[in-house]
Amino acid sequence: MKKIKILYIALISLASGTMMSCESKLDQSPKSSLGSNAFYQNESDFIKALSGVYNGLNSYPINHFELSEVRSDNIYSPGTAGVRDYNLINNFNTNLATAGIMNNTWNGLYNNIMRANTILEKLTADVVADDNMRARIEGETKFLRALFYFDLVRFYGKVPLFDRPVTPLEALEIPRSPVAEVYNLIITDLEFAISNLPDEFTSATDLGRATSHAARGLLARVYMTRSGTQLHPEGPVMGTNEWSEAIALLDQIIDSGQFDLVDNYADIFAYDNENNEEIVFDIQFLSGGQGVGGEYVQYHYPEAFARTNGIPFAGGTFPDAPKTVSANLMDSYEGNDVRDDFSVWINYDDGNGNITQDRFIKKYLDLDNLGVDRFDFELNFPVIRYADILLMKAEALSKSGGSQLEIDALVNSIRQRAGLLLPLVNVSYEQIMEERRREFIGEGLRWHDLVRSGMAIDVMDAWIAEEDAANKISTDITSDDMIYAVPINQLDVKEGLYDQNPGY
Repeated sequence: MKKIKILYIALISLASGTMMSCESKLDQSPKSSLGSNAFYQNESDFIKALSGVYNGLNSYPINHFELSEVRSDNIYSPGTAGVRDYNLINNFNTNLATAGIMNNTWNGLYNNIMRANTILEKLTADVVADDNMRARIEGETKFLRALFYFDLVRFYGKVPLFDRPVTPLEALEIPRSPVAEVYNLIITDLEFAISNLPDEFTSATDLGRATSHAARGLLARVYMTRSGTQLHPEGPVMGTNEWSEAIALLDQIIDSGQFDLVDNYADIFAYDNENNEEIVFDIQFLSGGQGVGGEYVQYHYPEAFARTNGIPFAGGTFPDAPKTVSANLMDSYEGNDVRDDFSVWINYDDGNGNITQDRFIKKYLDLDNLGVDRFDFELNFPVIRYADILLMKAEALSKSGGSQLEIDALVNSIRQRAGLLLPLVNVSYEQIMEERRREFIGEGLRWHDLVRSGMAIDVMDAWIAEEDAANKISTDITSDDMIYAVPINQLDVKEGLYDQNPGY
């Protein structure tokens, strides 16, 4: 019976927080270790518990960089020895079931879901009497649960479905659910969030909370993922052709007039310009050694660079396994494009007067705004930007036979902001996806885009042939590689409860 402890729901940990008006950010720091039965006594307790669920988003930028960006043609990281988890991901290794990142991601997402389920079970009119506040708490919680389940579906395909707290023994009888069933819960949760959350929060203390527009943006992304070209029969793409549903949601965001493109690309990621008009939903971080800083930045830069440039307790990628921005991606930027210069650091001094030839993502790094250590960066991480809303609409229009003039206008609005003043005409679907690649470099969208588009195998095959000088990436990429391995720890919980995904 000891193996039950491995299961993600063996313990329910409650992380709670308070709102800090002085910093105008959502505080996600844990404040209480009370058990769930004793904790949920009033509205304030639920707000604190909900902050604990938001705290579960802290690993989102890391998961999506390692499992989406590194997996794609954006990053080349075969490693000298090829033993780091992210090297295995980059190399399409079939032994990923034992990789720590597989288990950590699975466990982390389910821990977050169990926190959300506990809130939803405890939330009643007896403890939160105000109908509007109760609906808002439920809406935010369901938005977050939907996001966590969407990640699980995109990473693993079929997953166990829990819409309420369960005991470890109950969990041992619940198998993986078909992707369609998981999507049903995701869509229902997001529809509730859309109906019950405000379009925006006016209080500075509520910055970072999910809004109805954030739920619309996420639901549009869900519909588009479902609608793409299916390569894996049990993956996140189902060929449902729900492009019109996505367009309707995206139009509501656009027509609201609440969002806009920031004039300068670099200003989207400026430390003194957080929560700007381009942000539909982001993950809030706060430096100062309070335990709620952003660790994700250190997953991009090399360790030698960090030490040379005075980043405290530097961290960074290992010398034997840099995460190099691919030459193919760099070559795709046109001469006047400002996005590559801002987003990528090219070559650096190792501190001994030697210039290291490398390229790494720097769009989140400001050496004048360092925290107390590598876990303490201040900058929020964008989950949904307005630029994504516009390019998602262009993609959905392209897939559904929509107006070519509108497609061109949407894509050109993004390119004009990037400094590319000559407009494109008759923009193709492939051009839209390449524009997304350049616009969202380092934001963890590329692999998901390739899987949704059905282009993953062809694009990766061509890229590997061009880029893999070390000859370490598998040349036998198949539909099995569209999703990842179920962690071996989960398979060992109870024999036969879960089956492994094909190819692993």
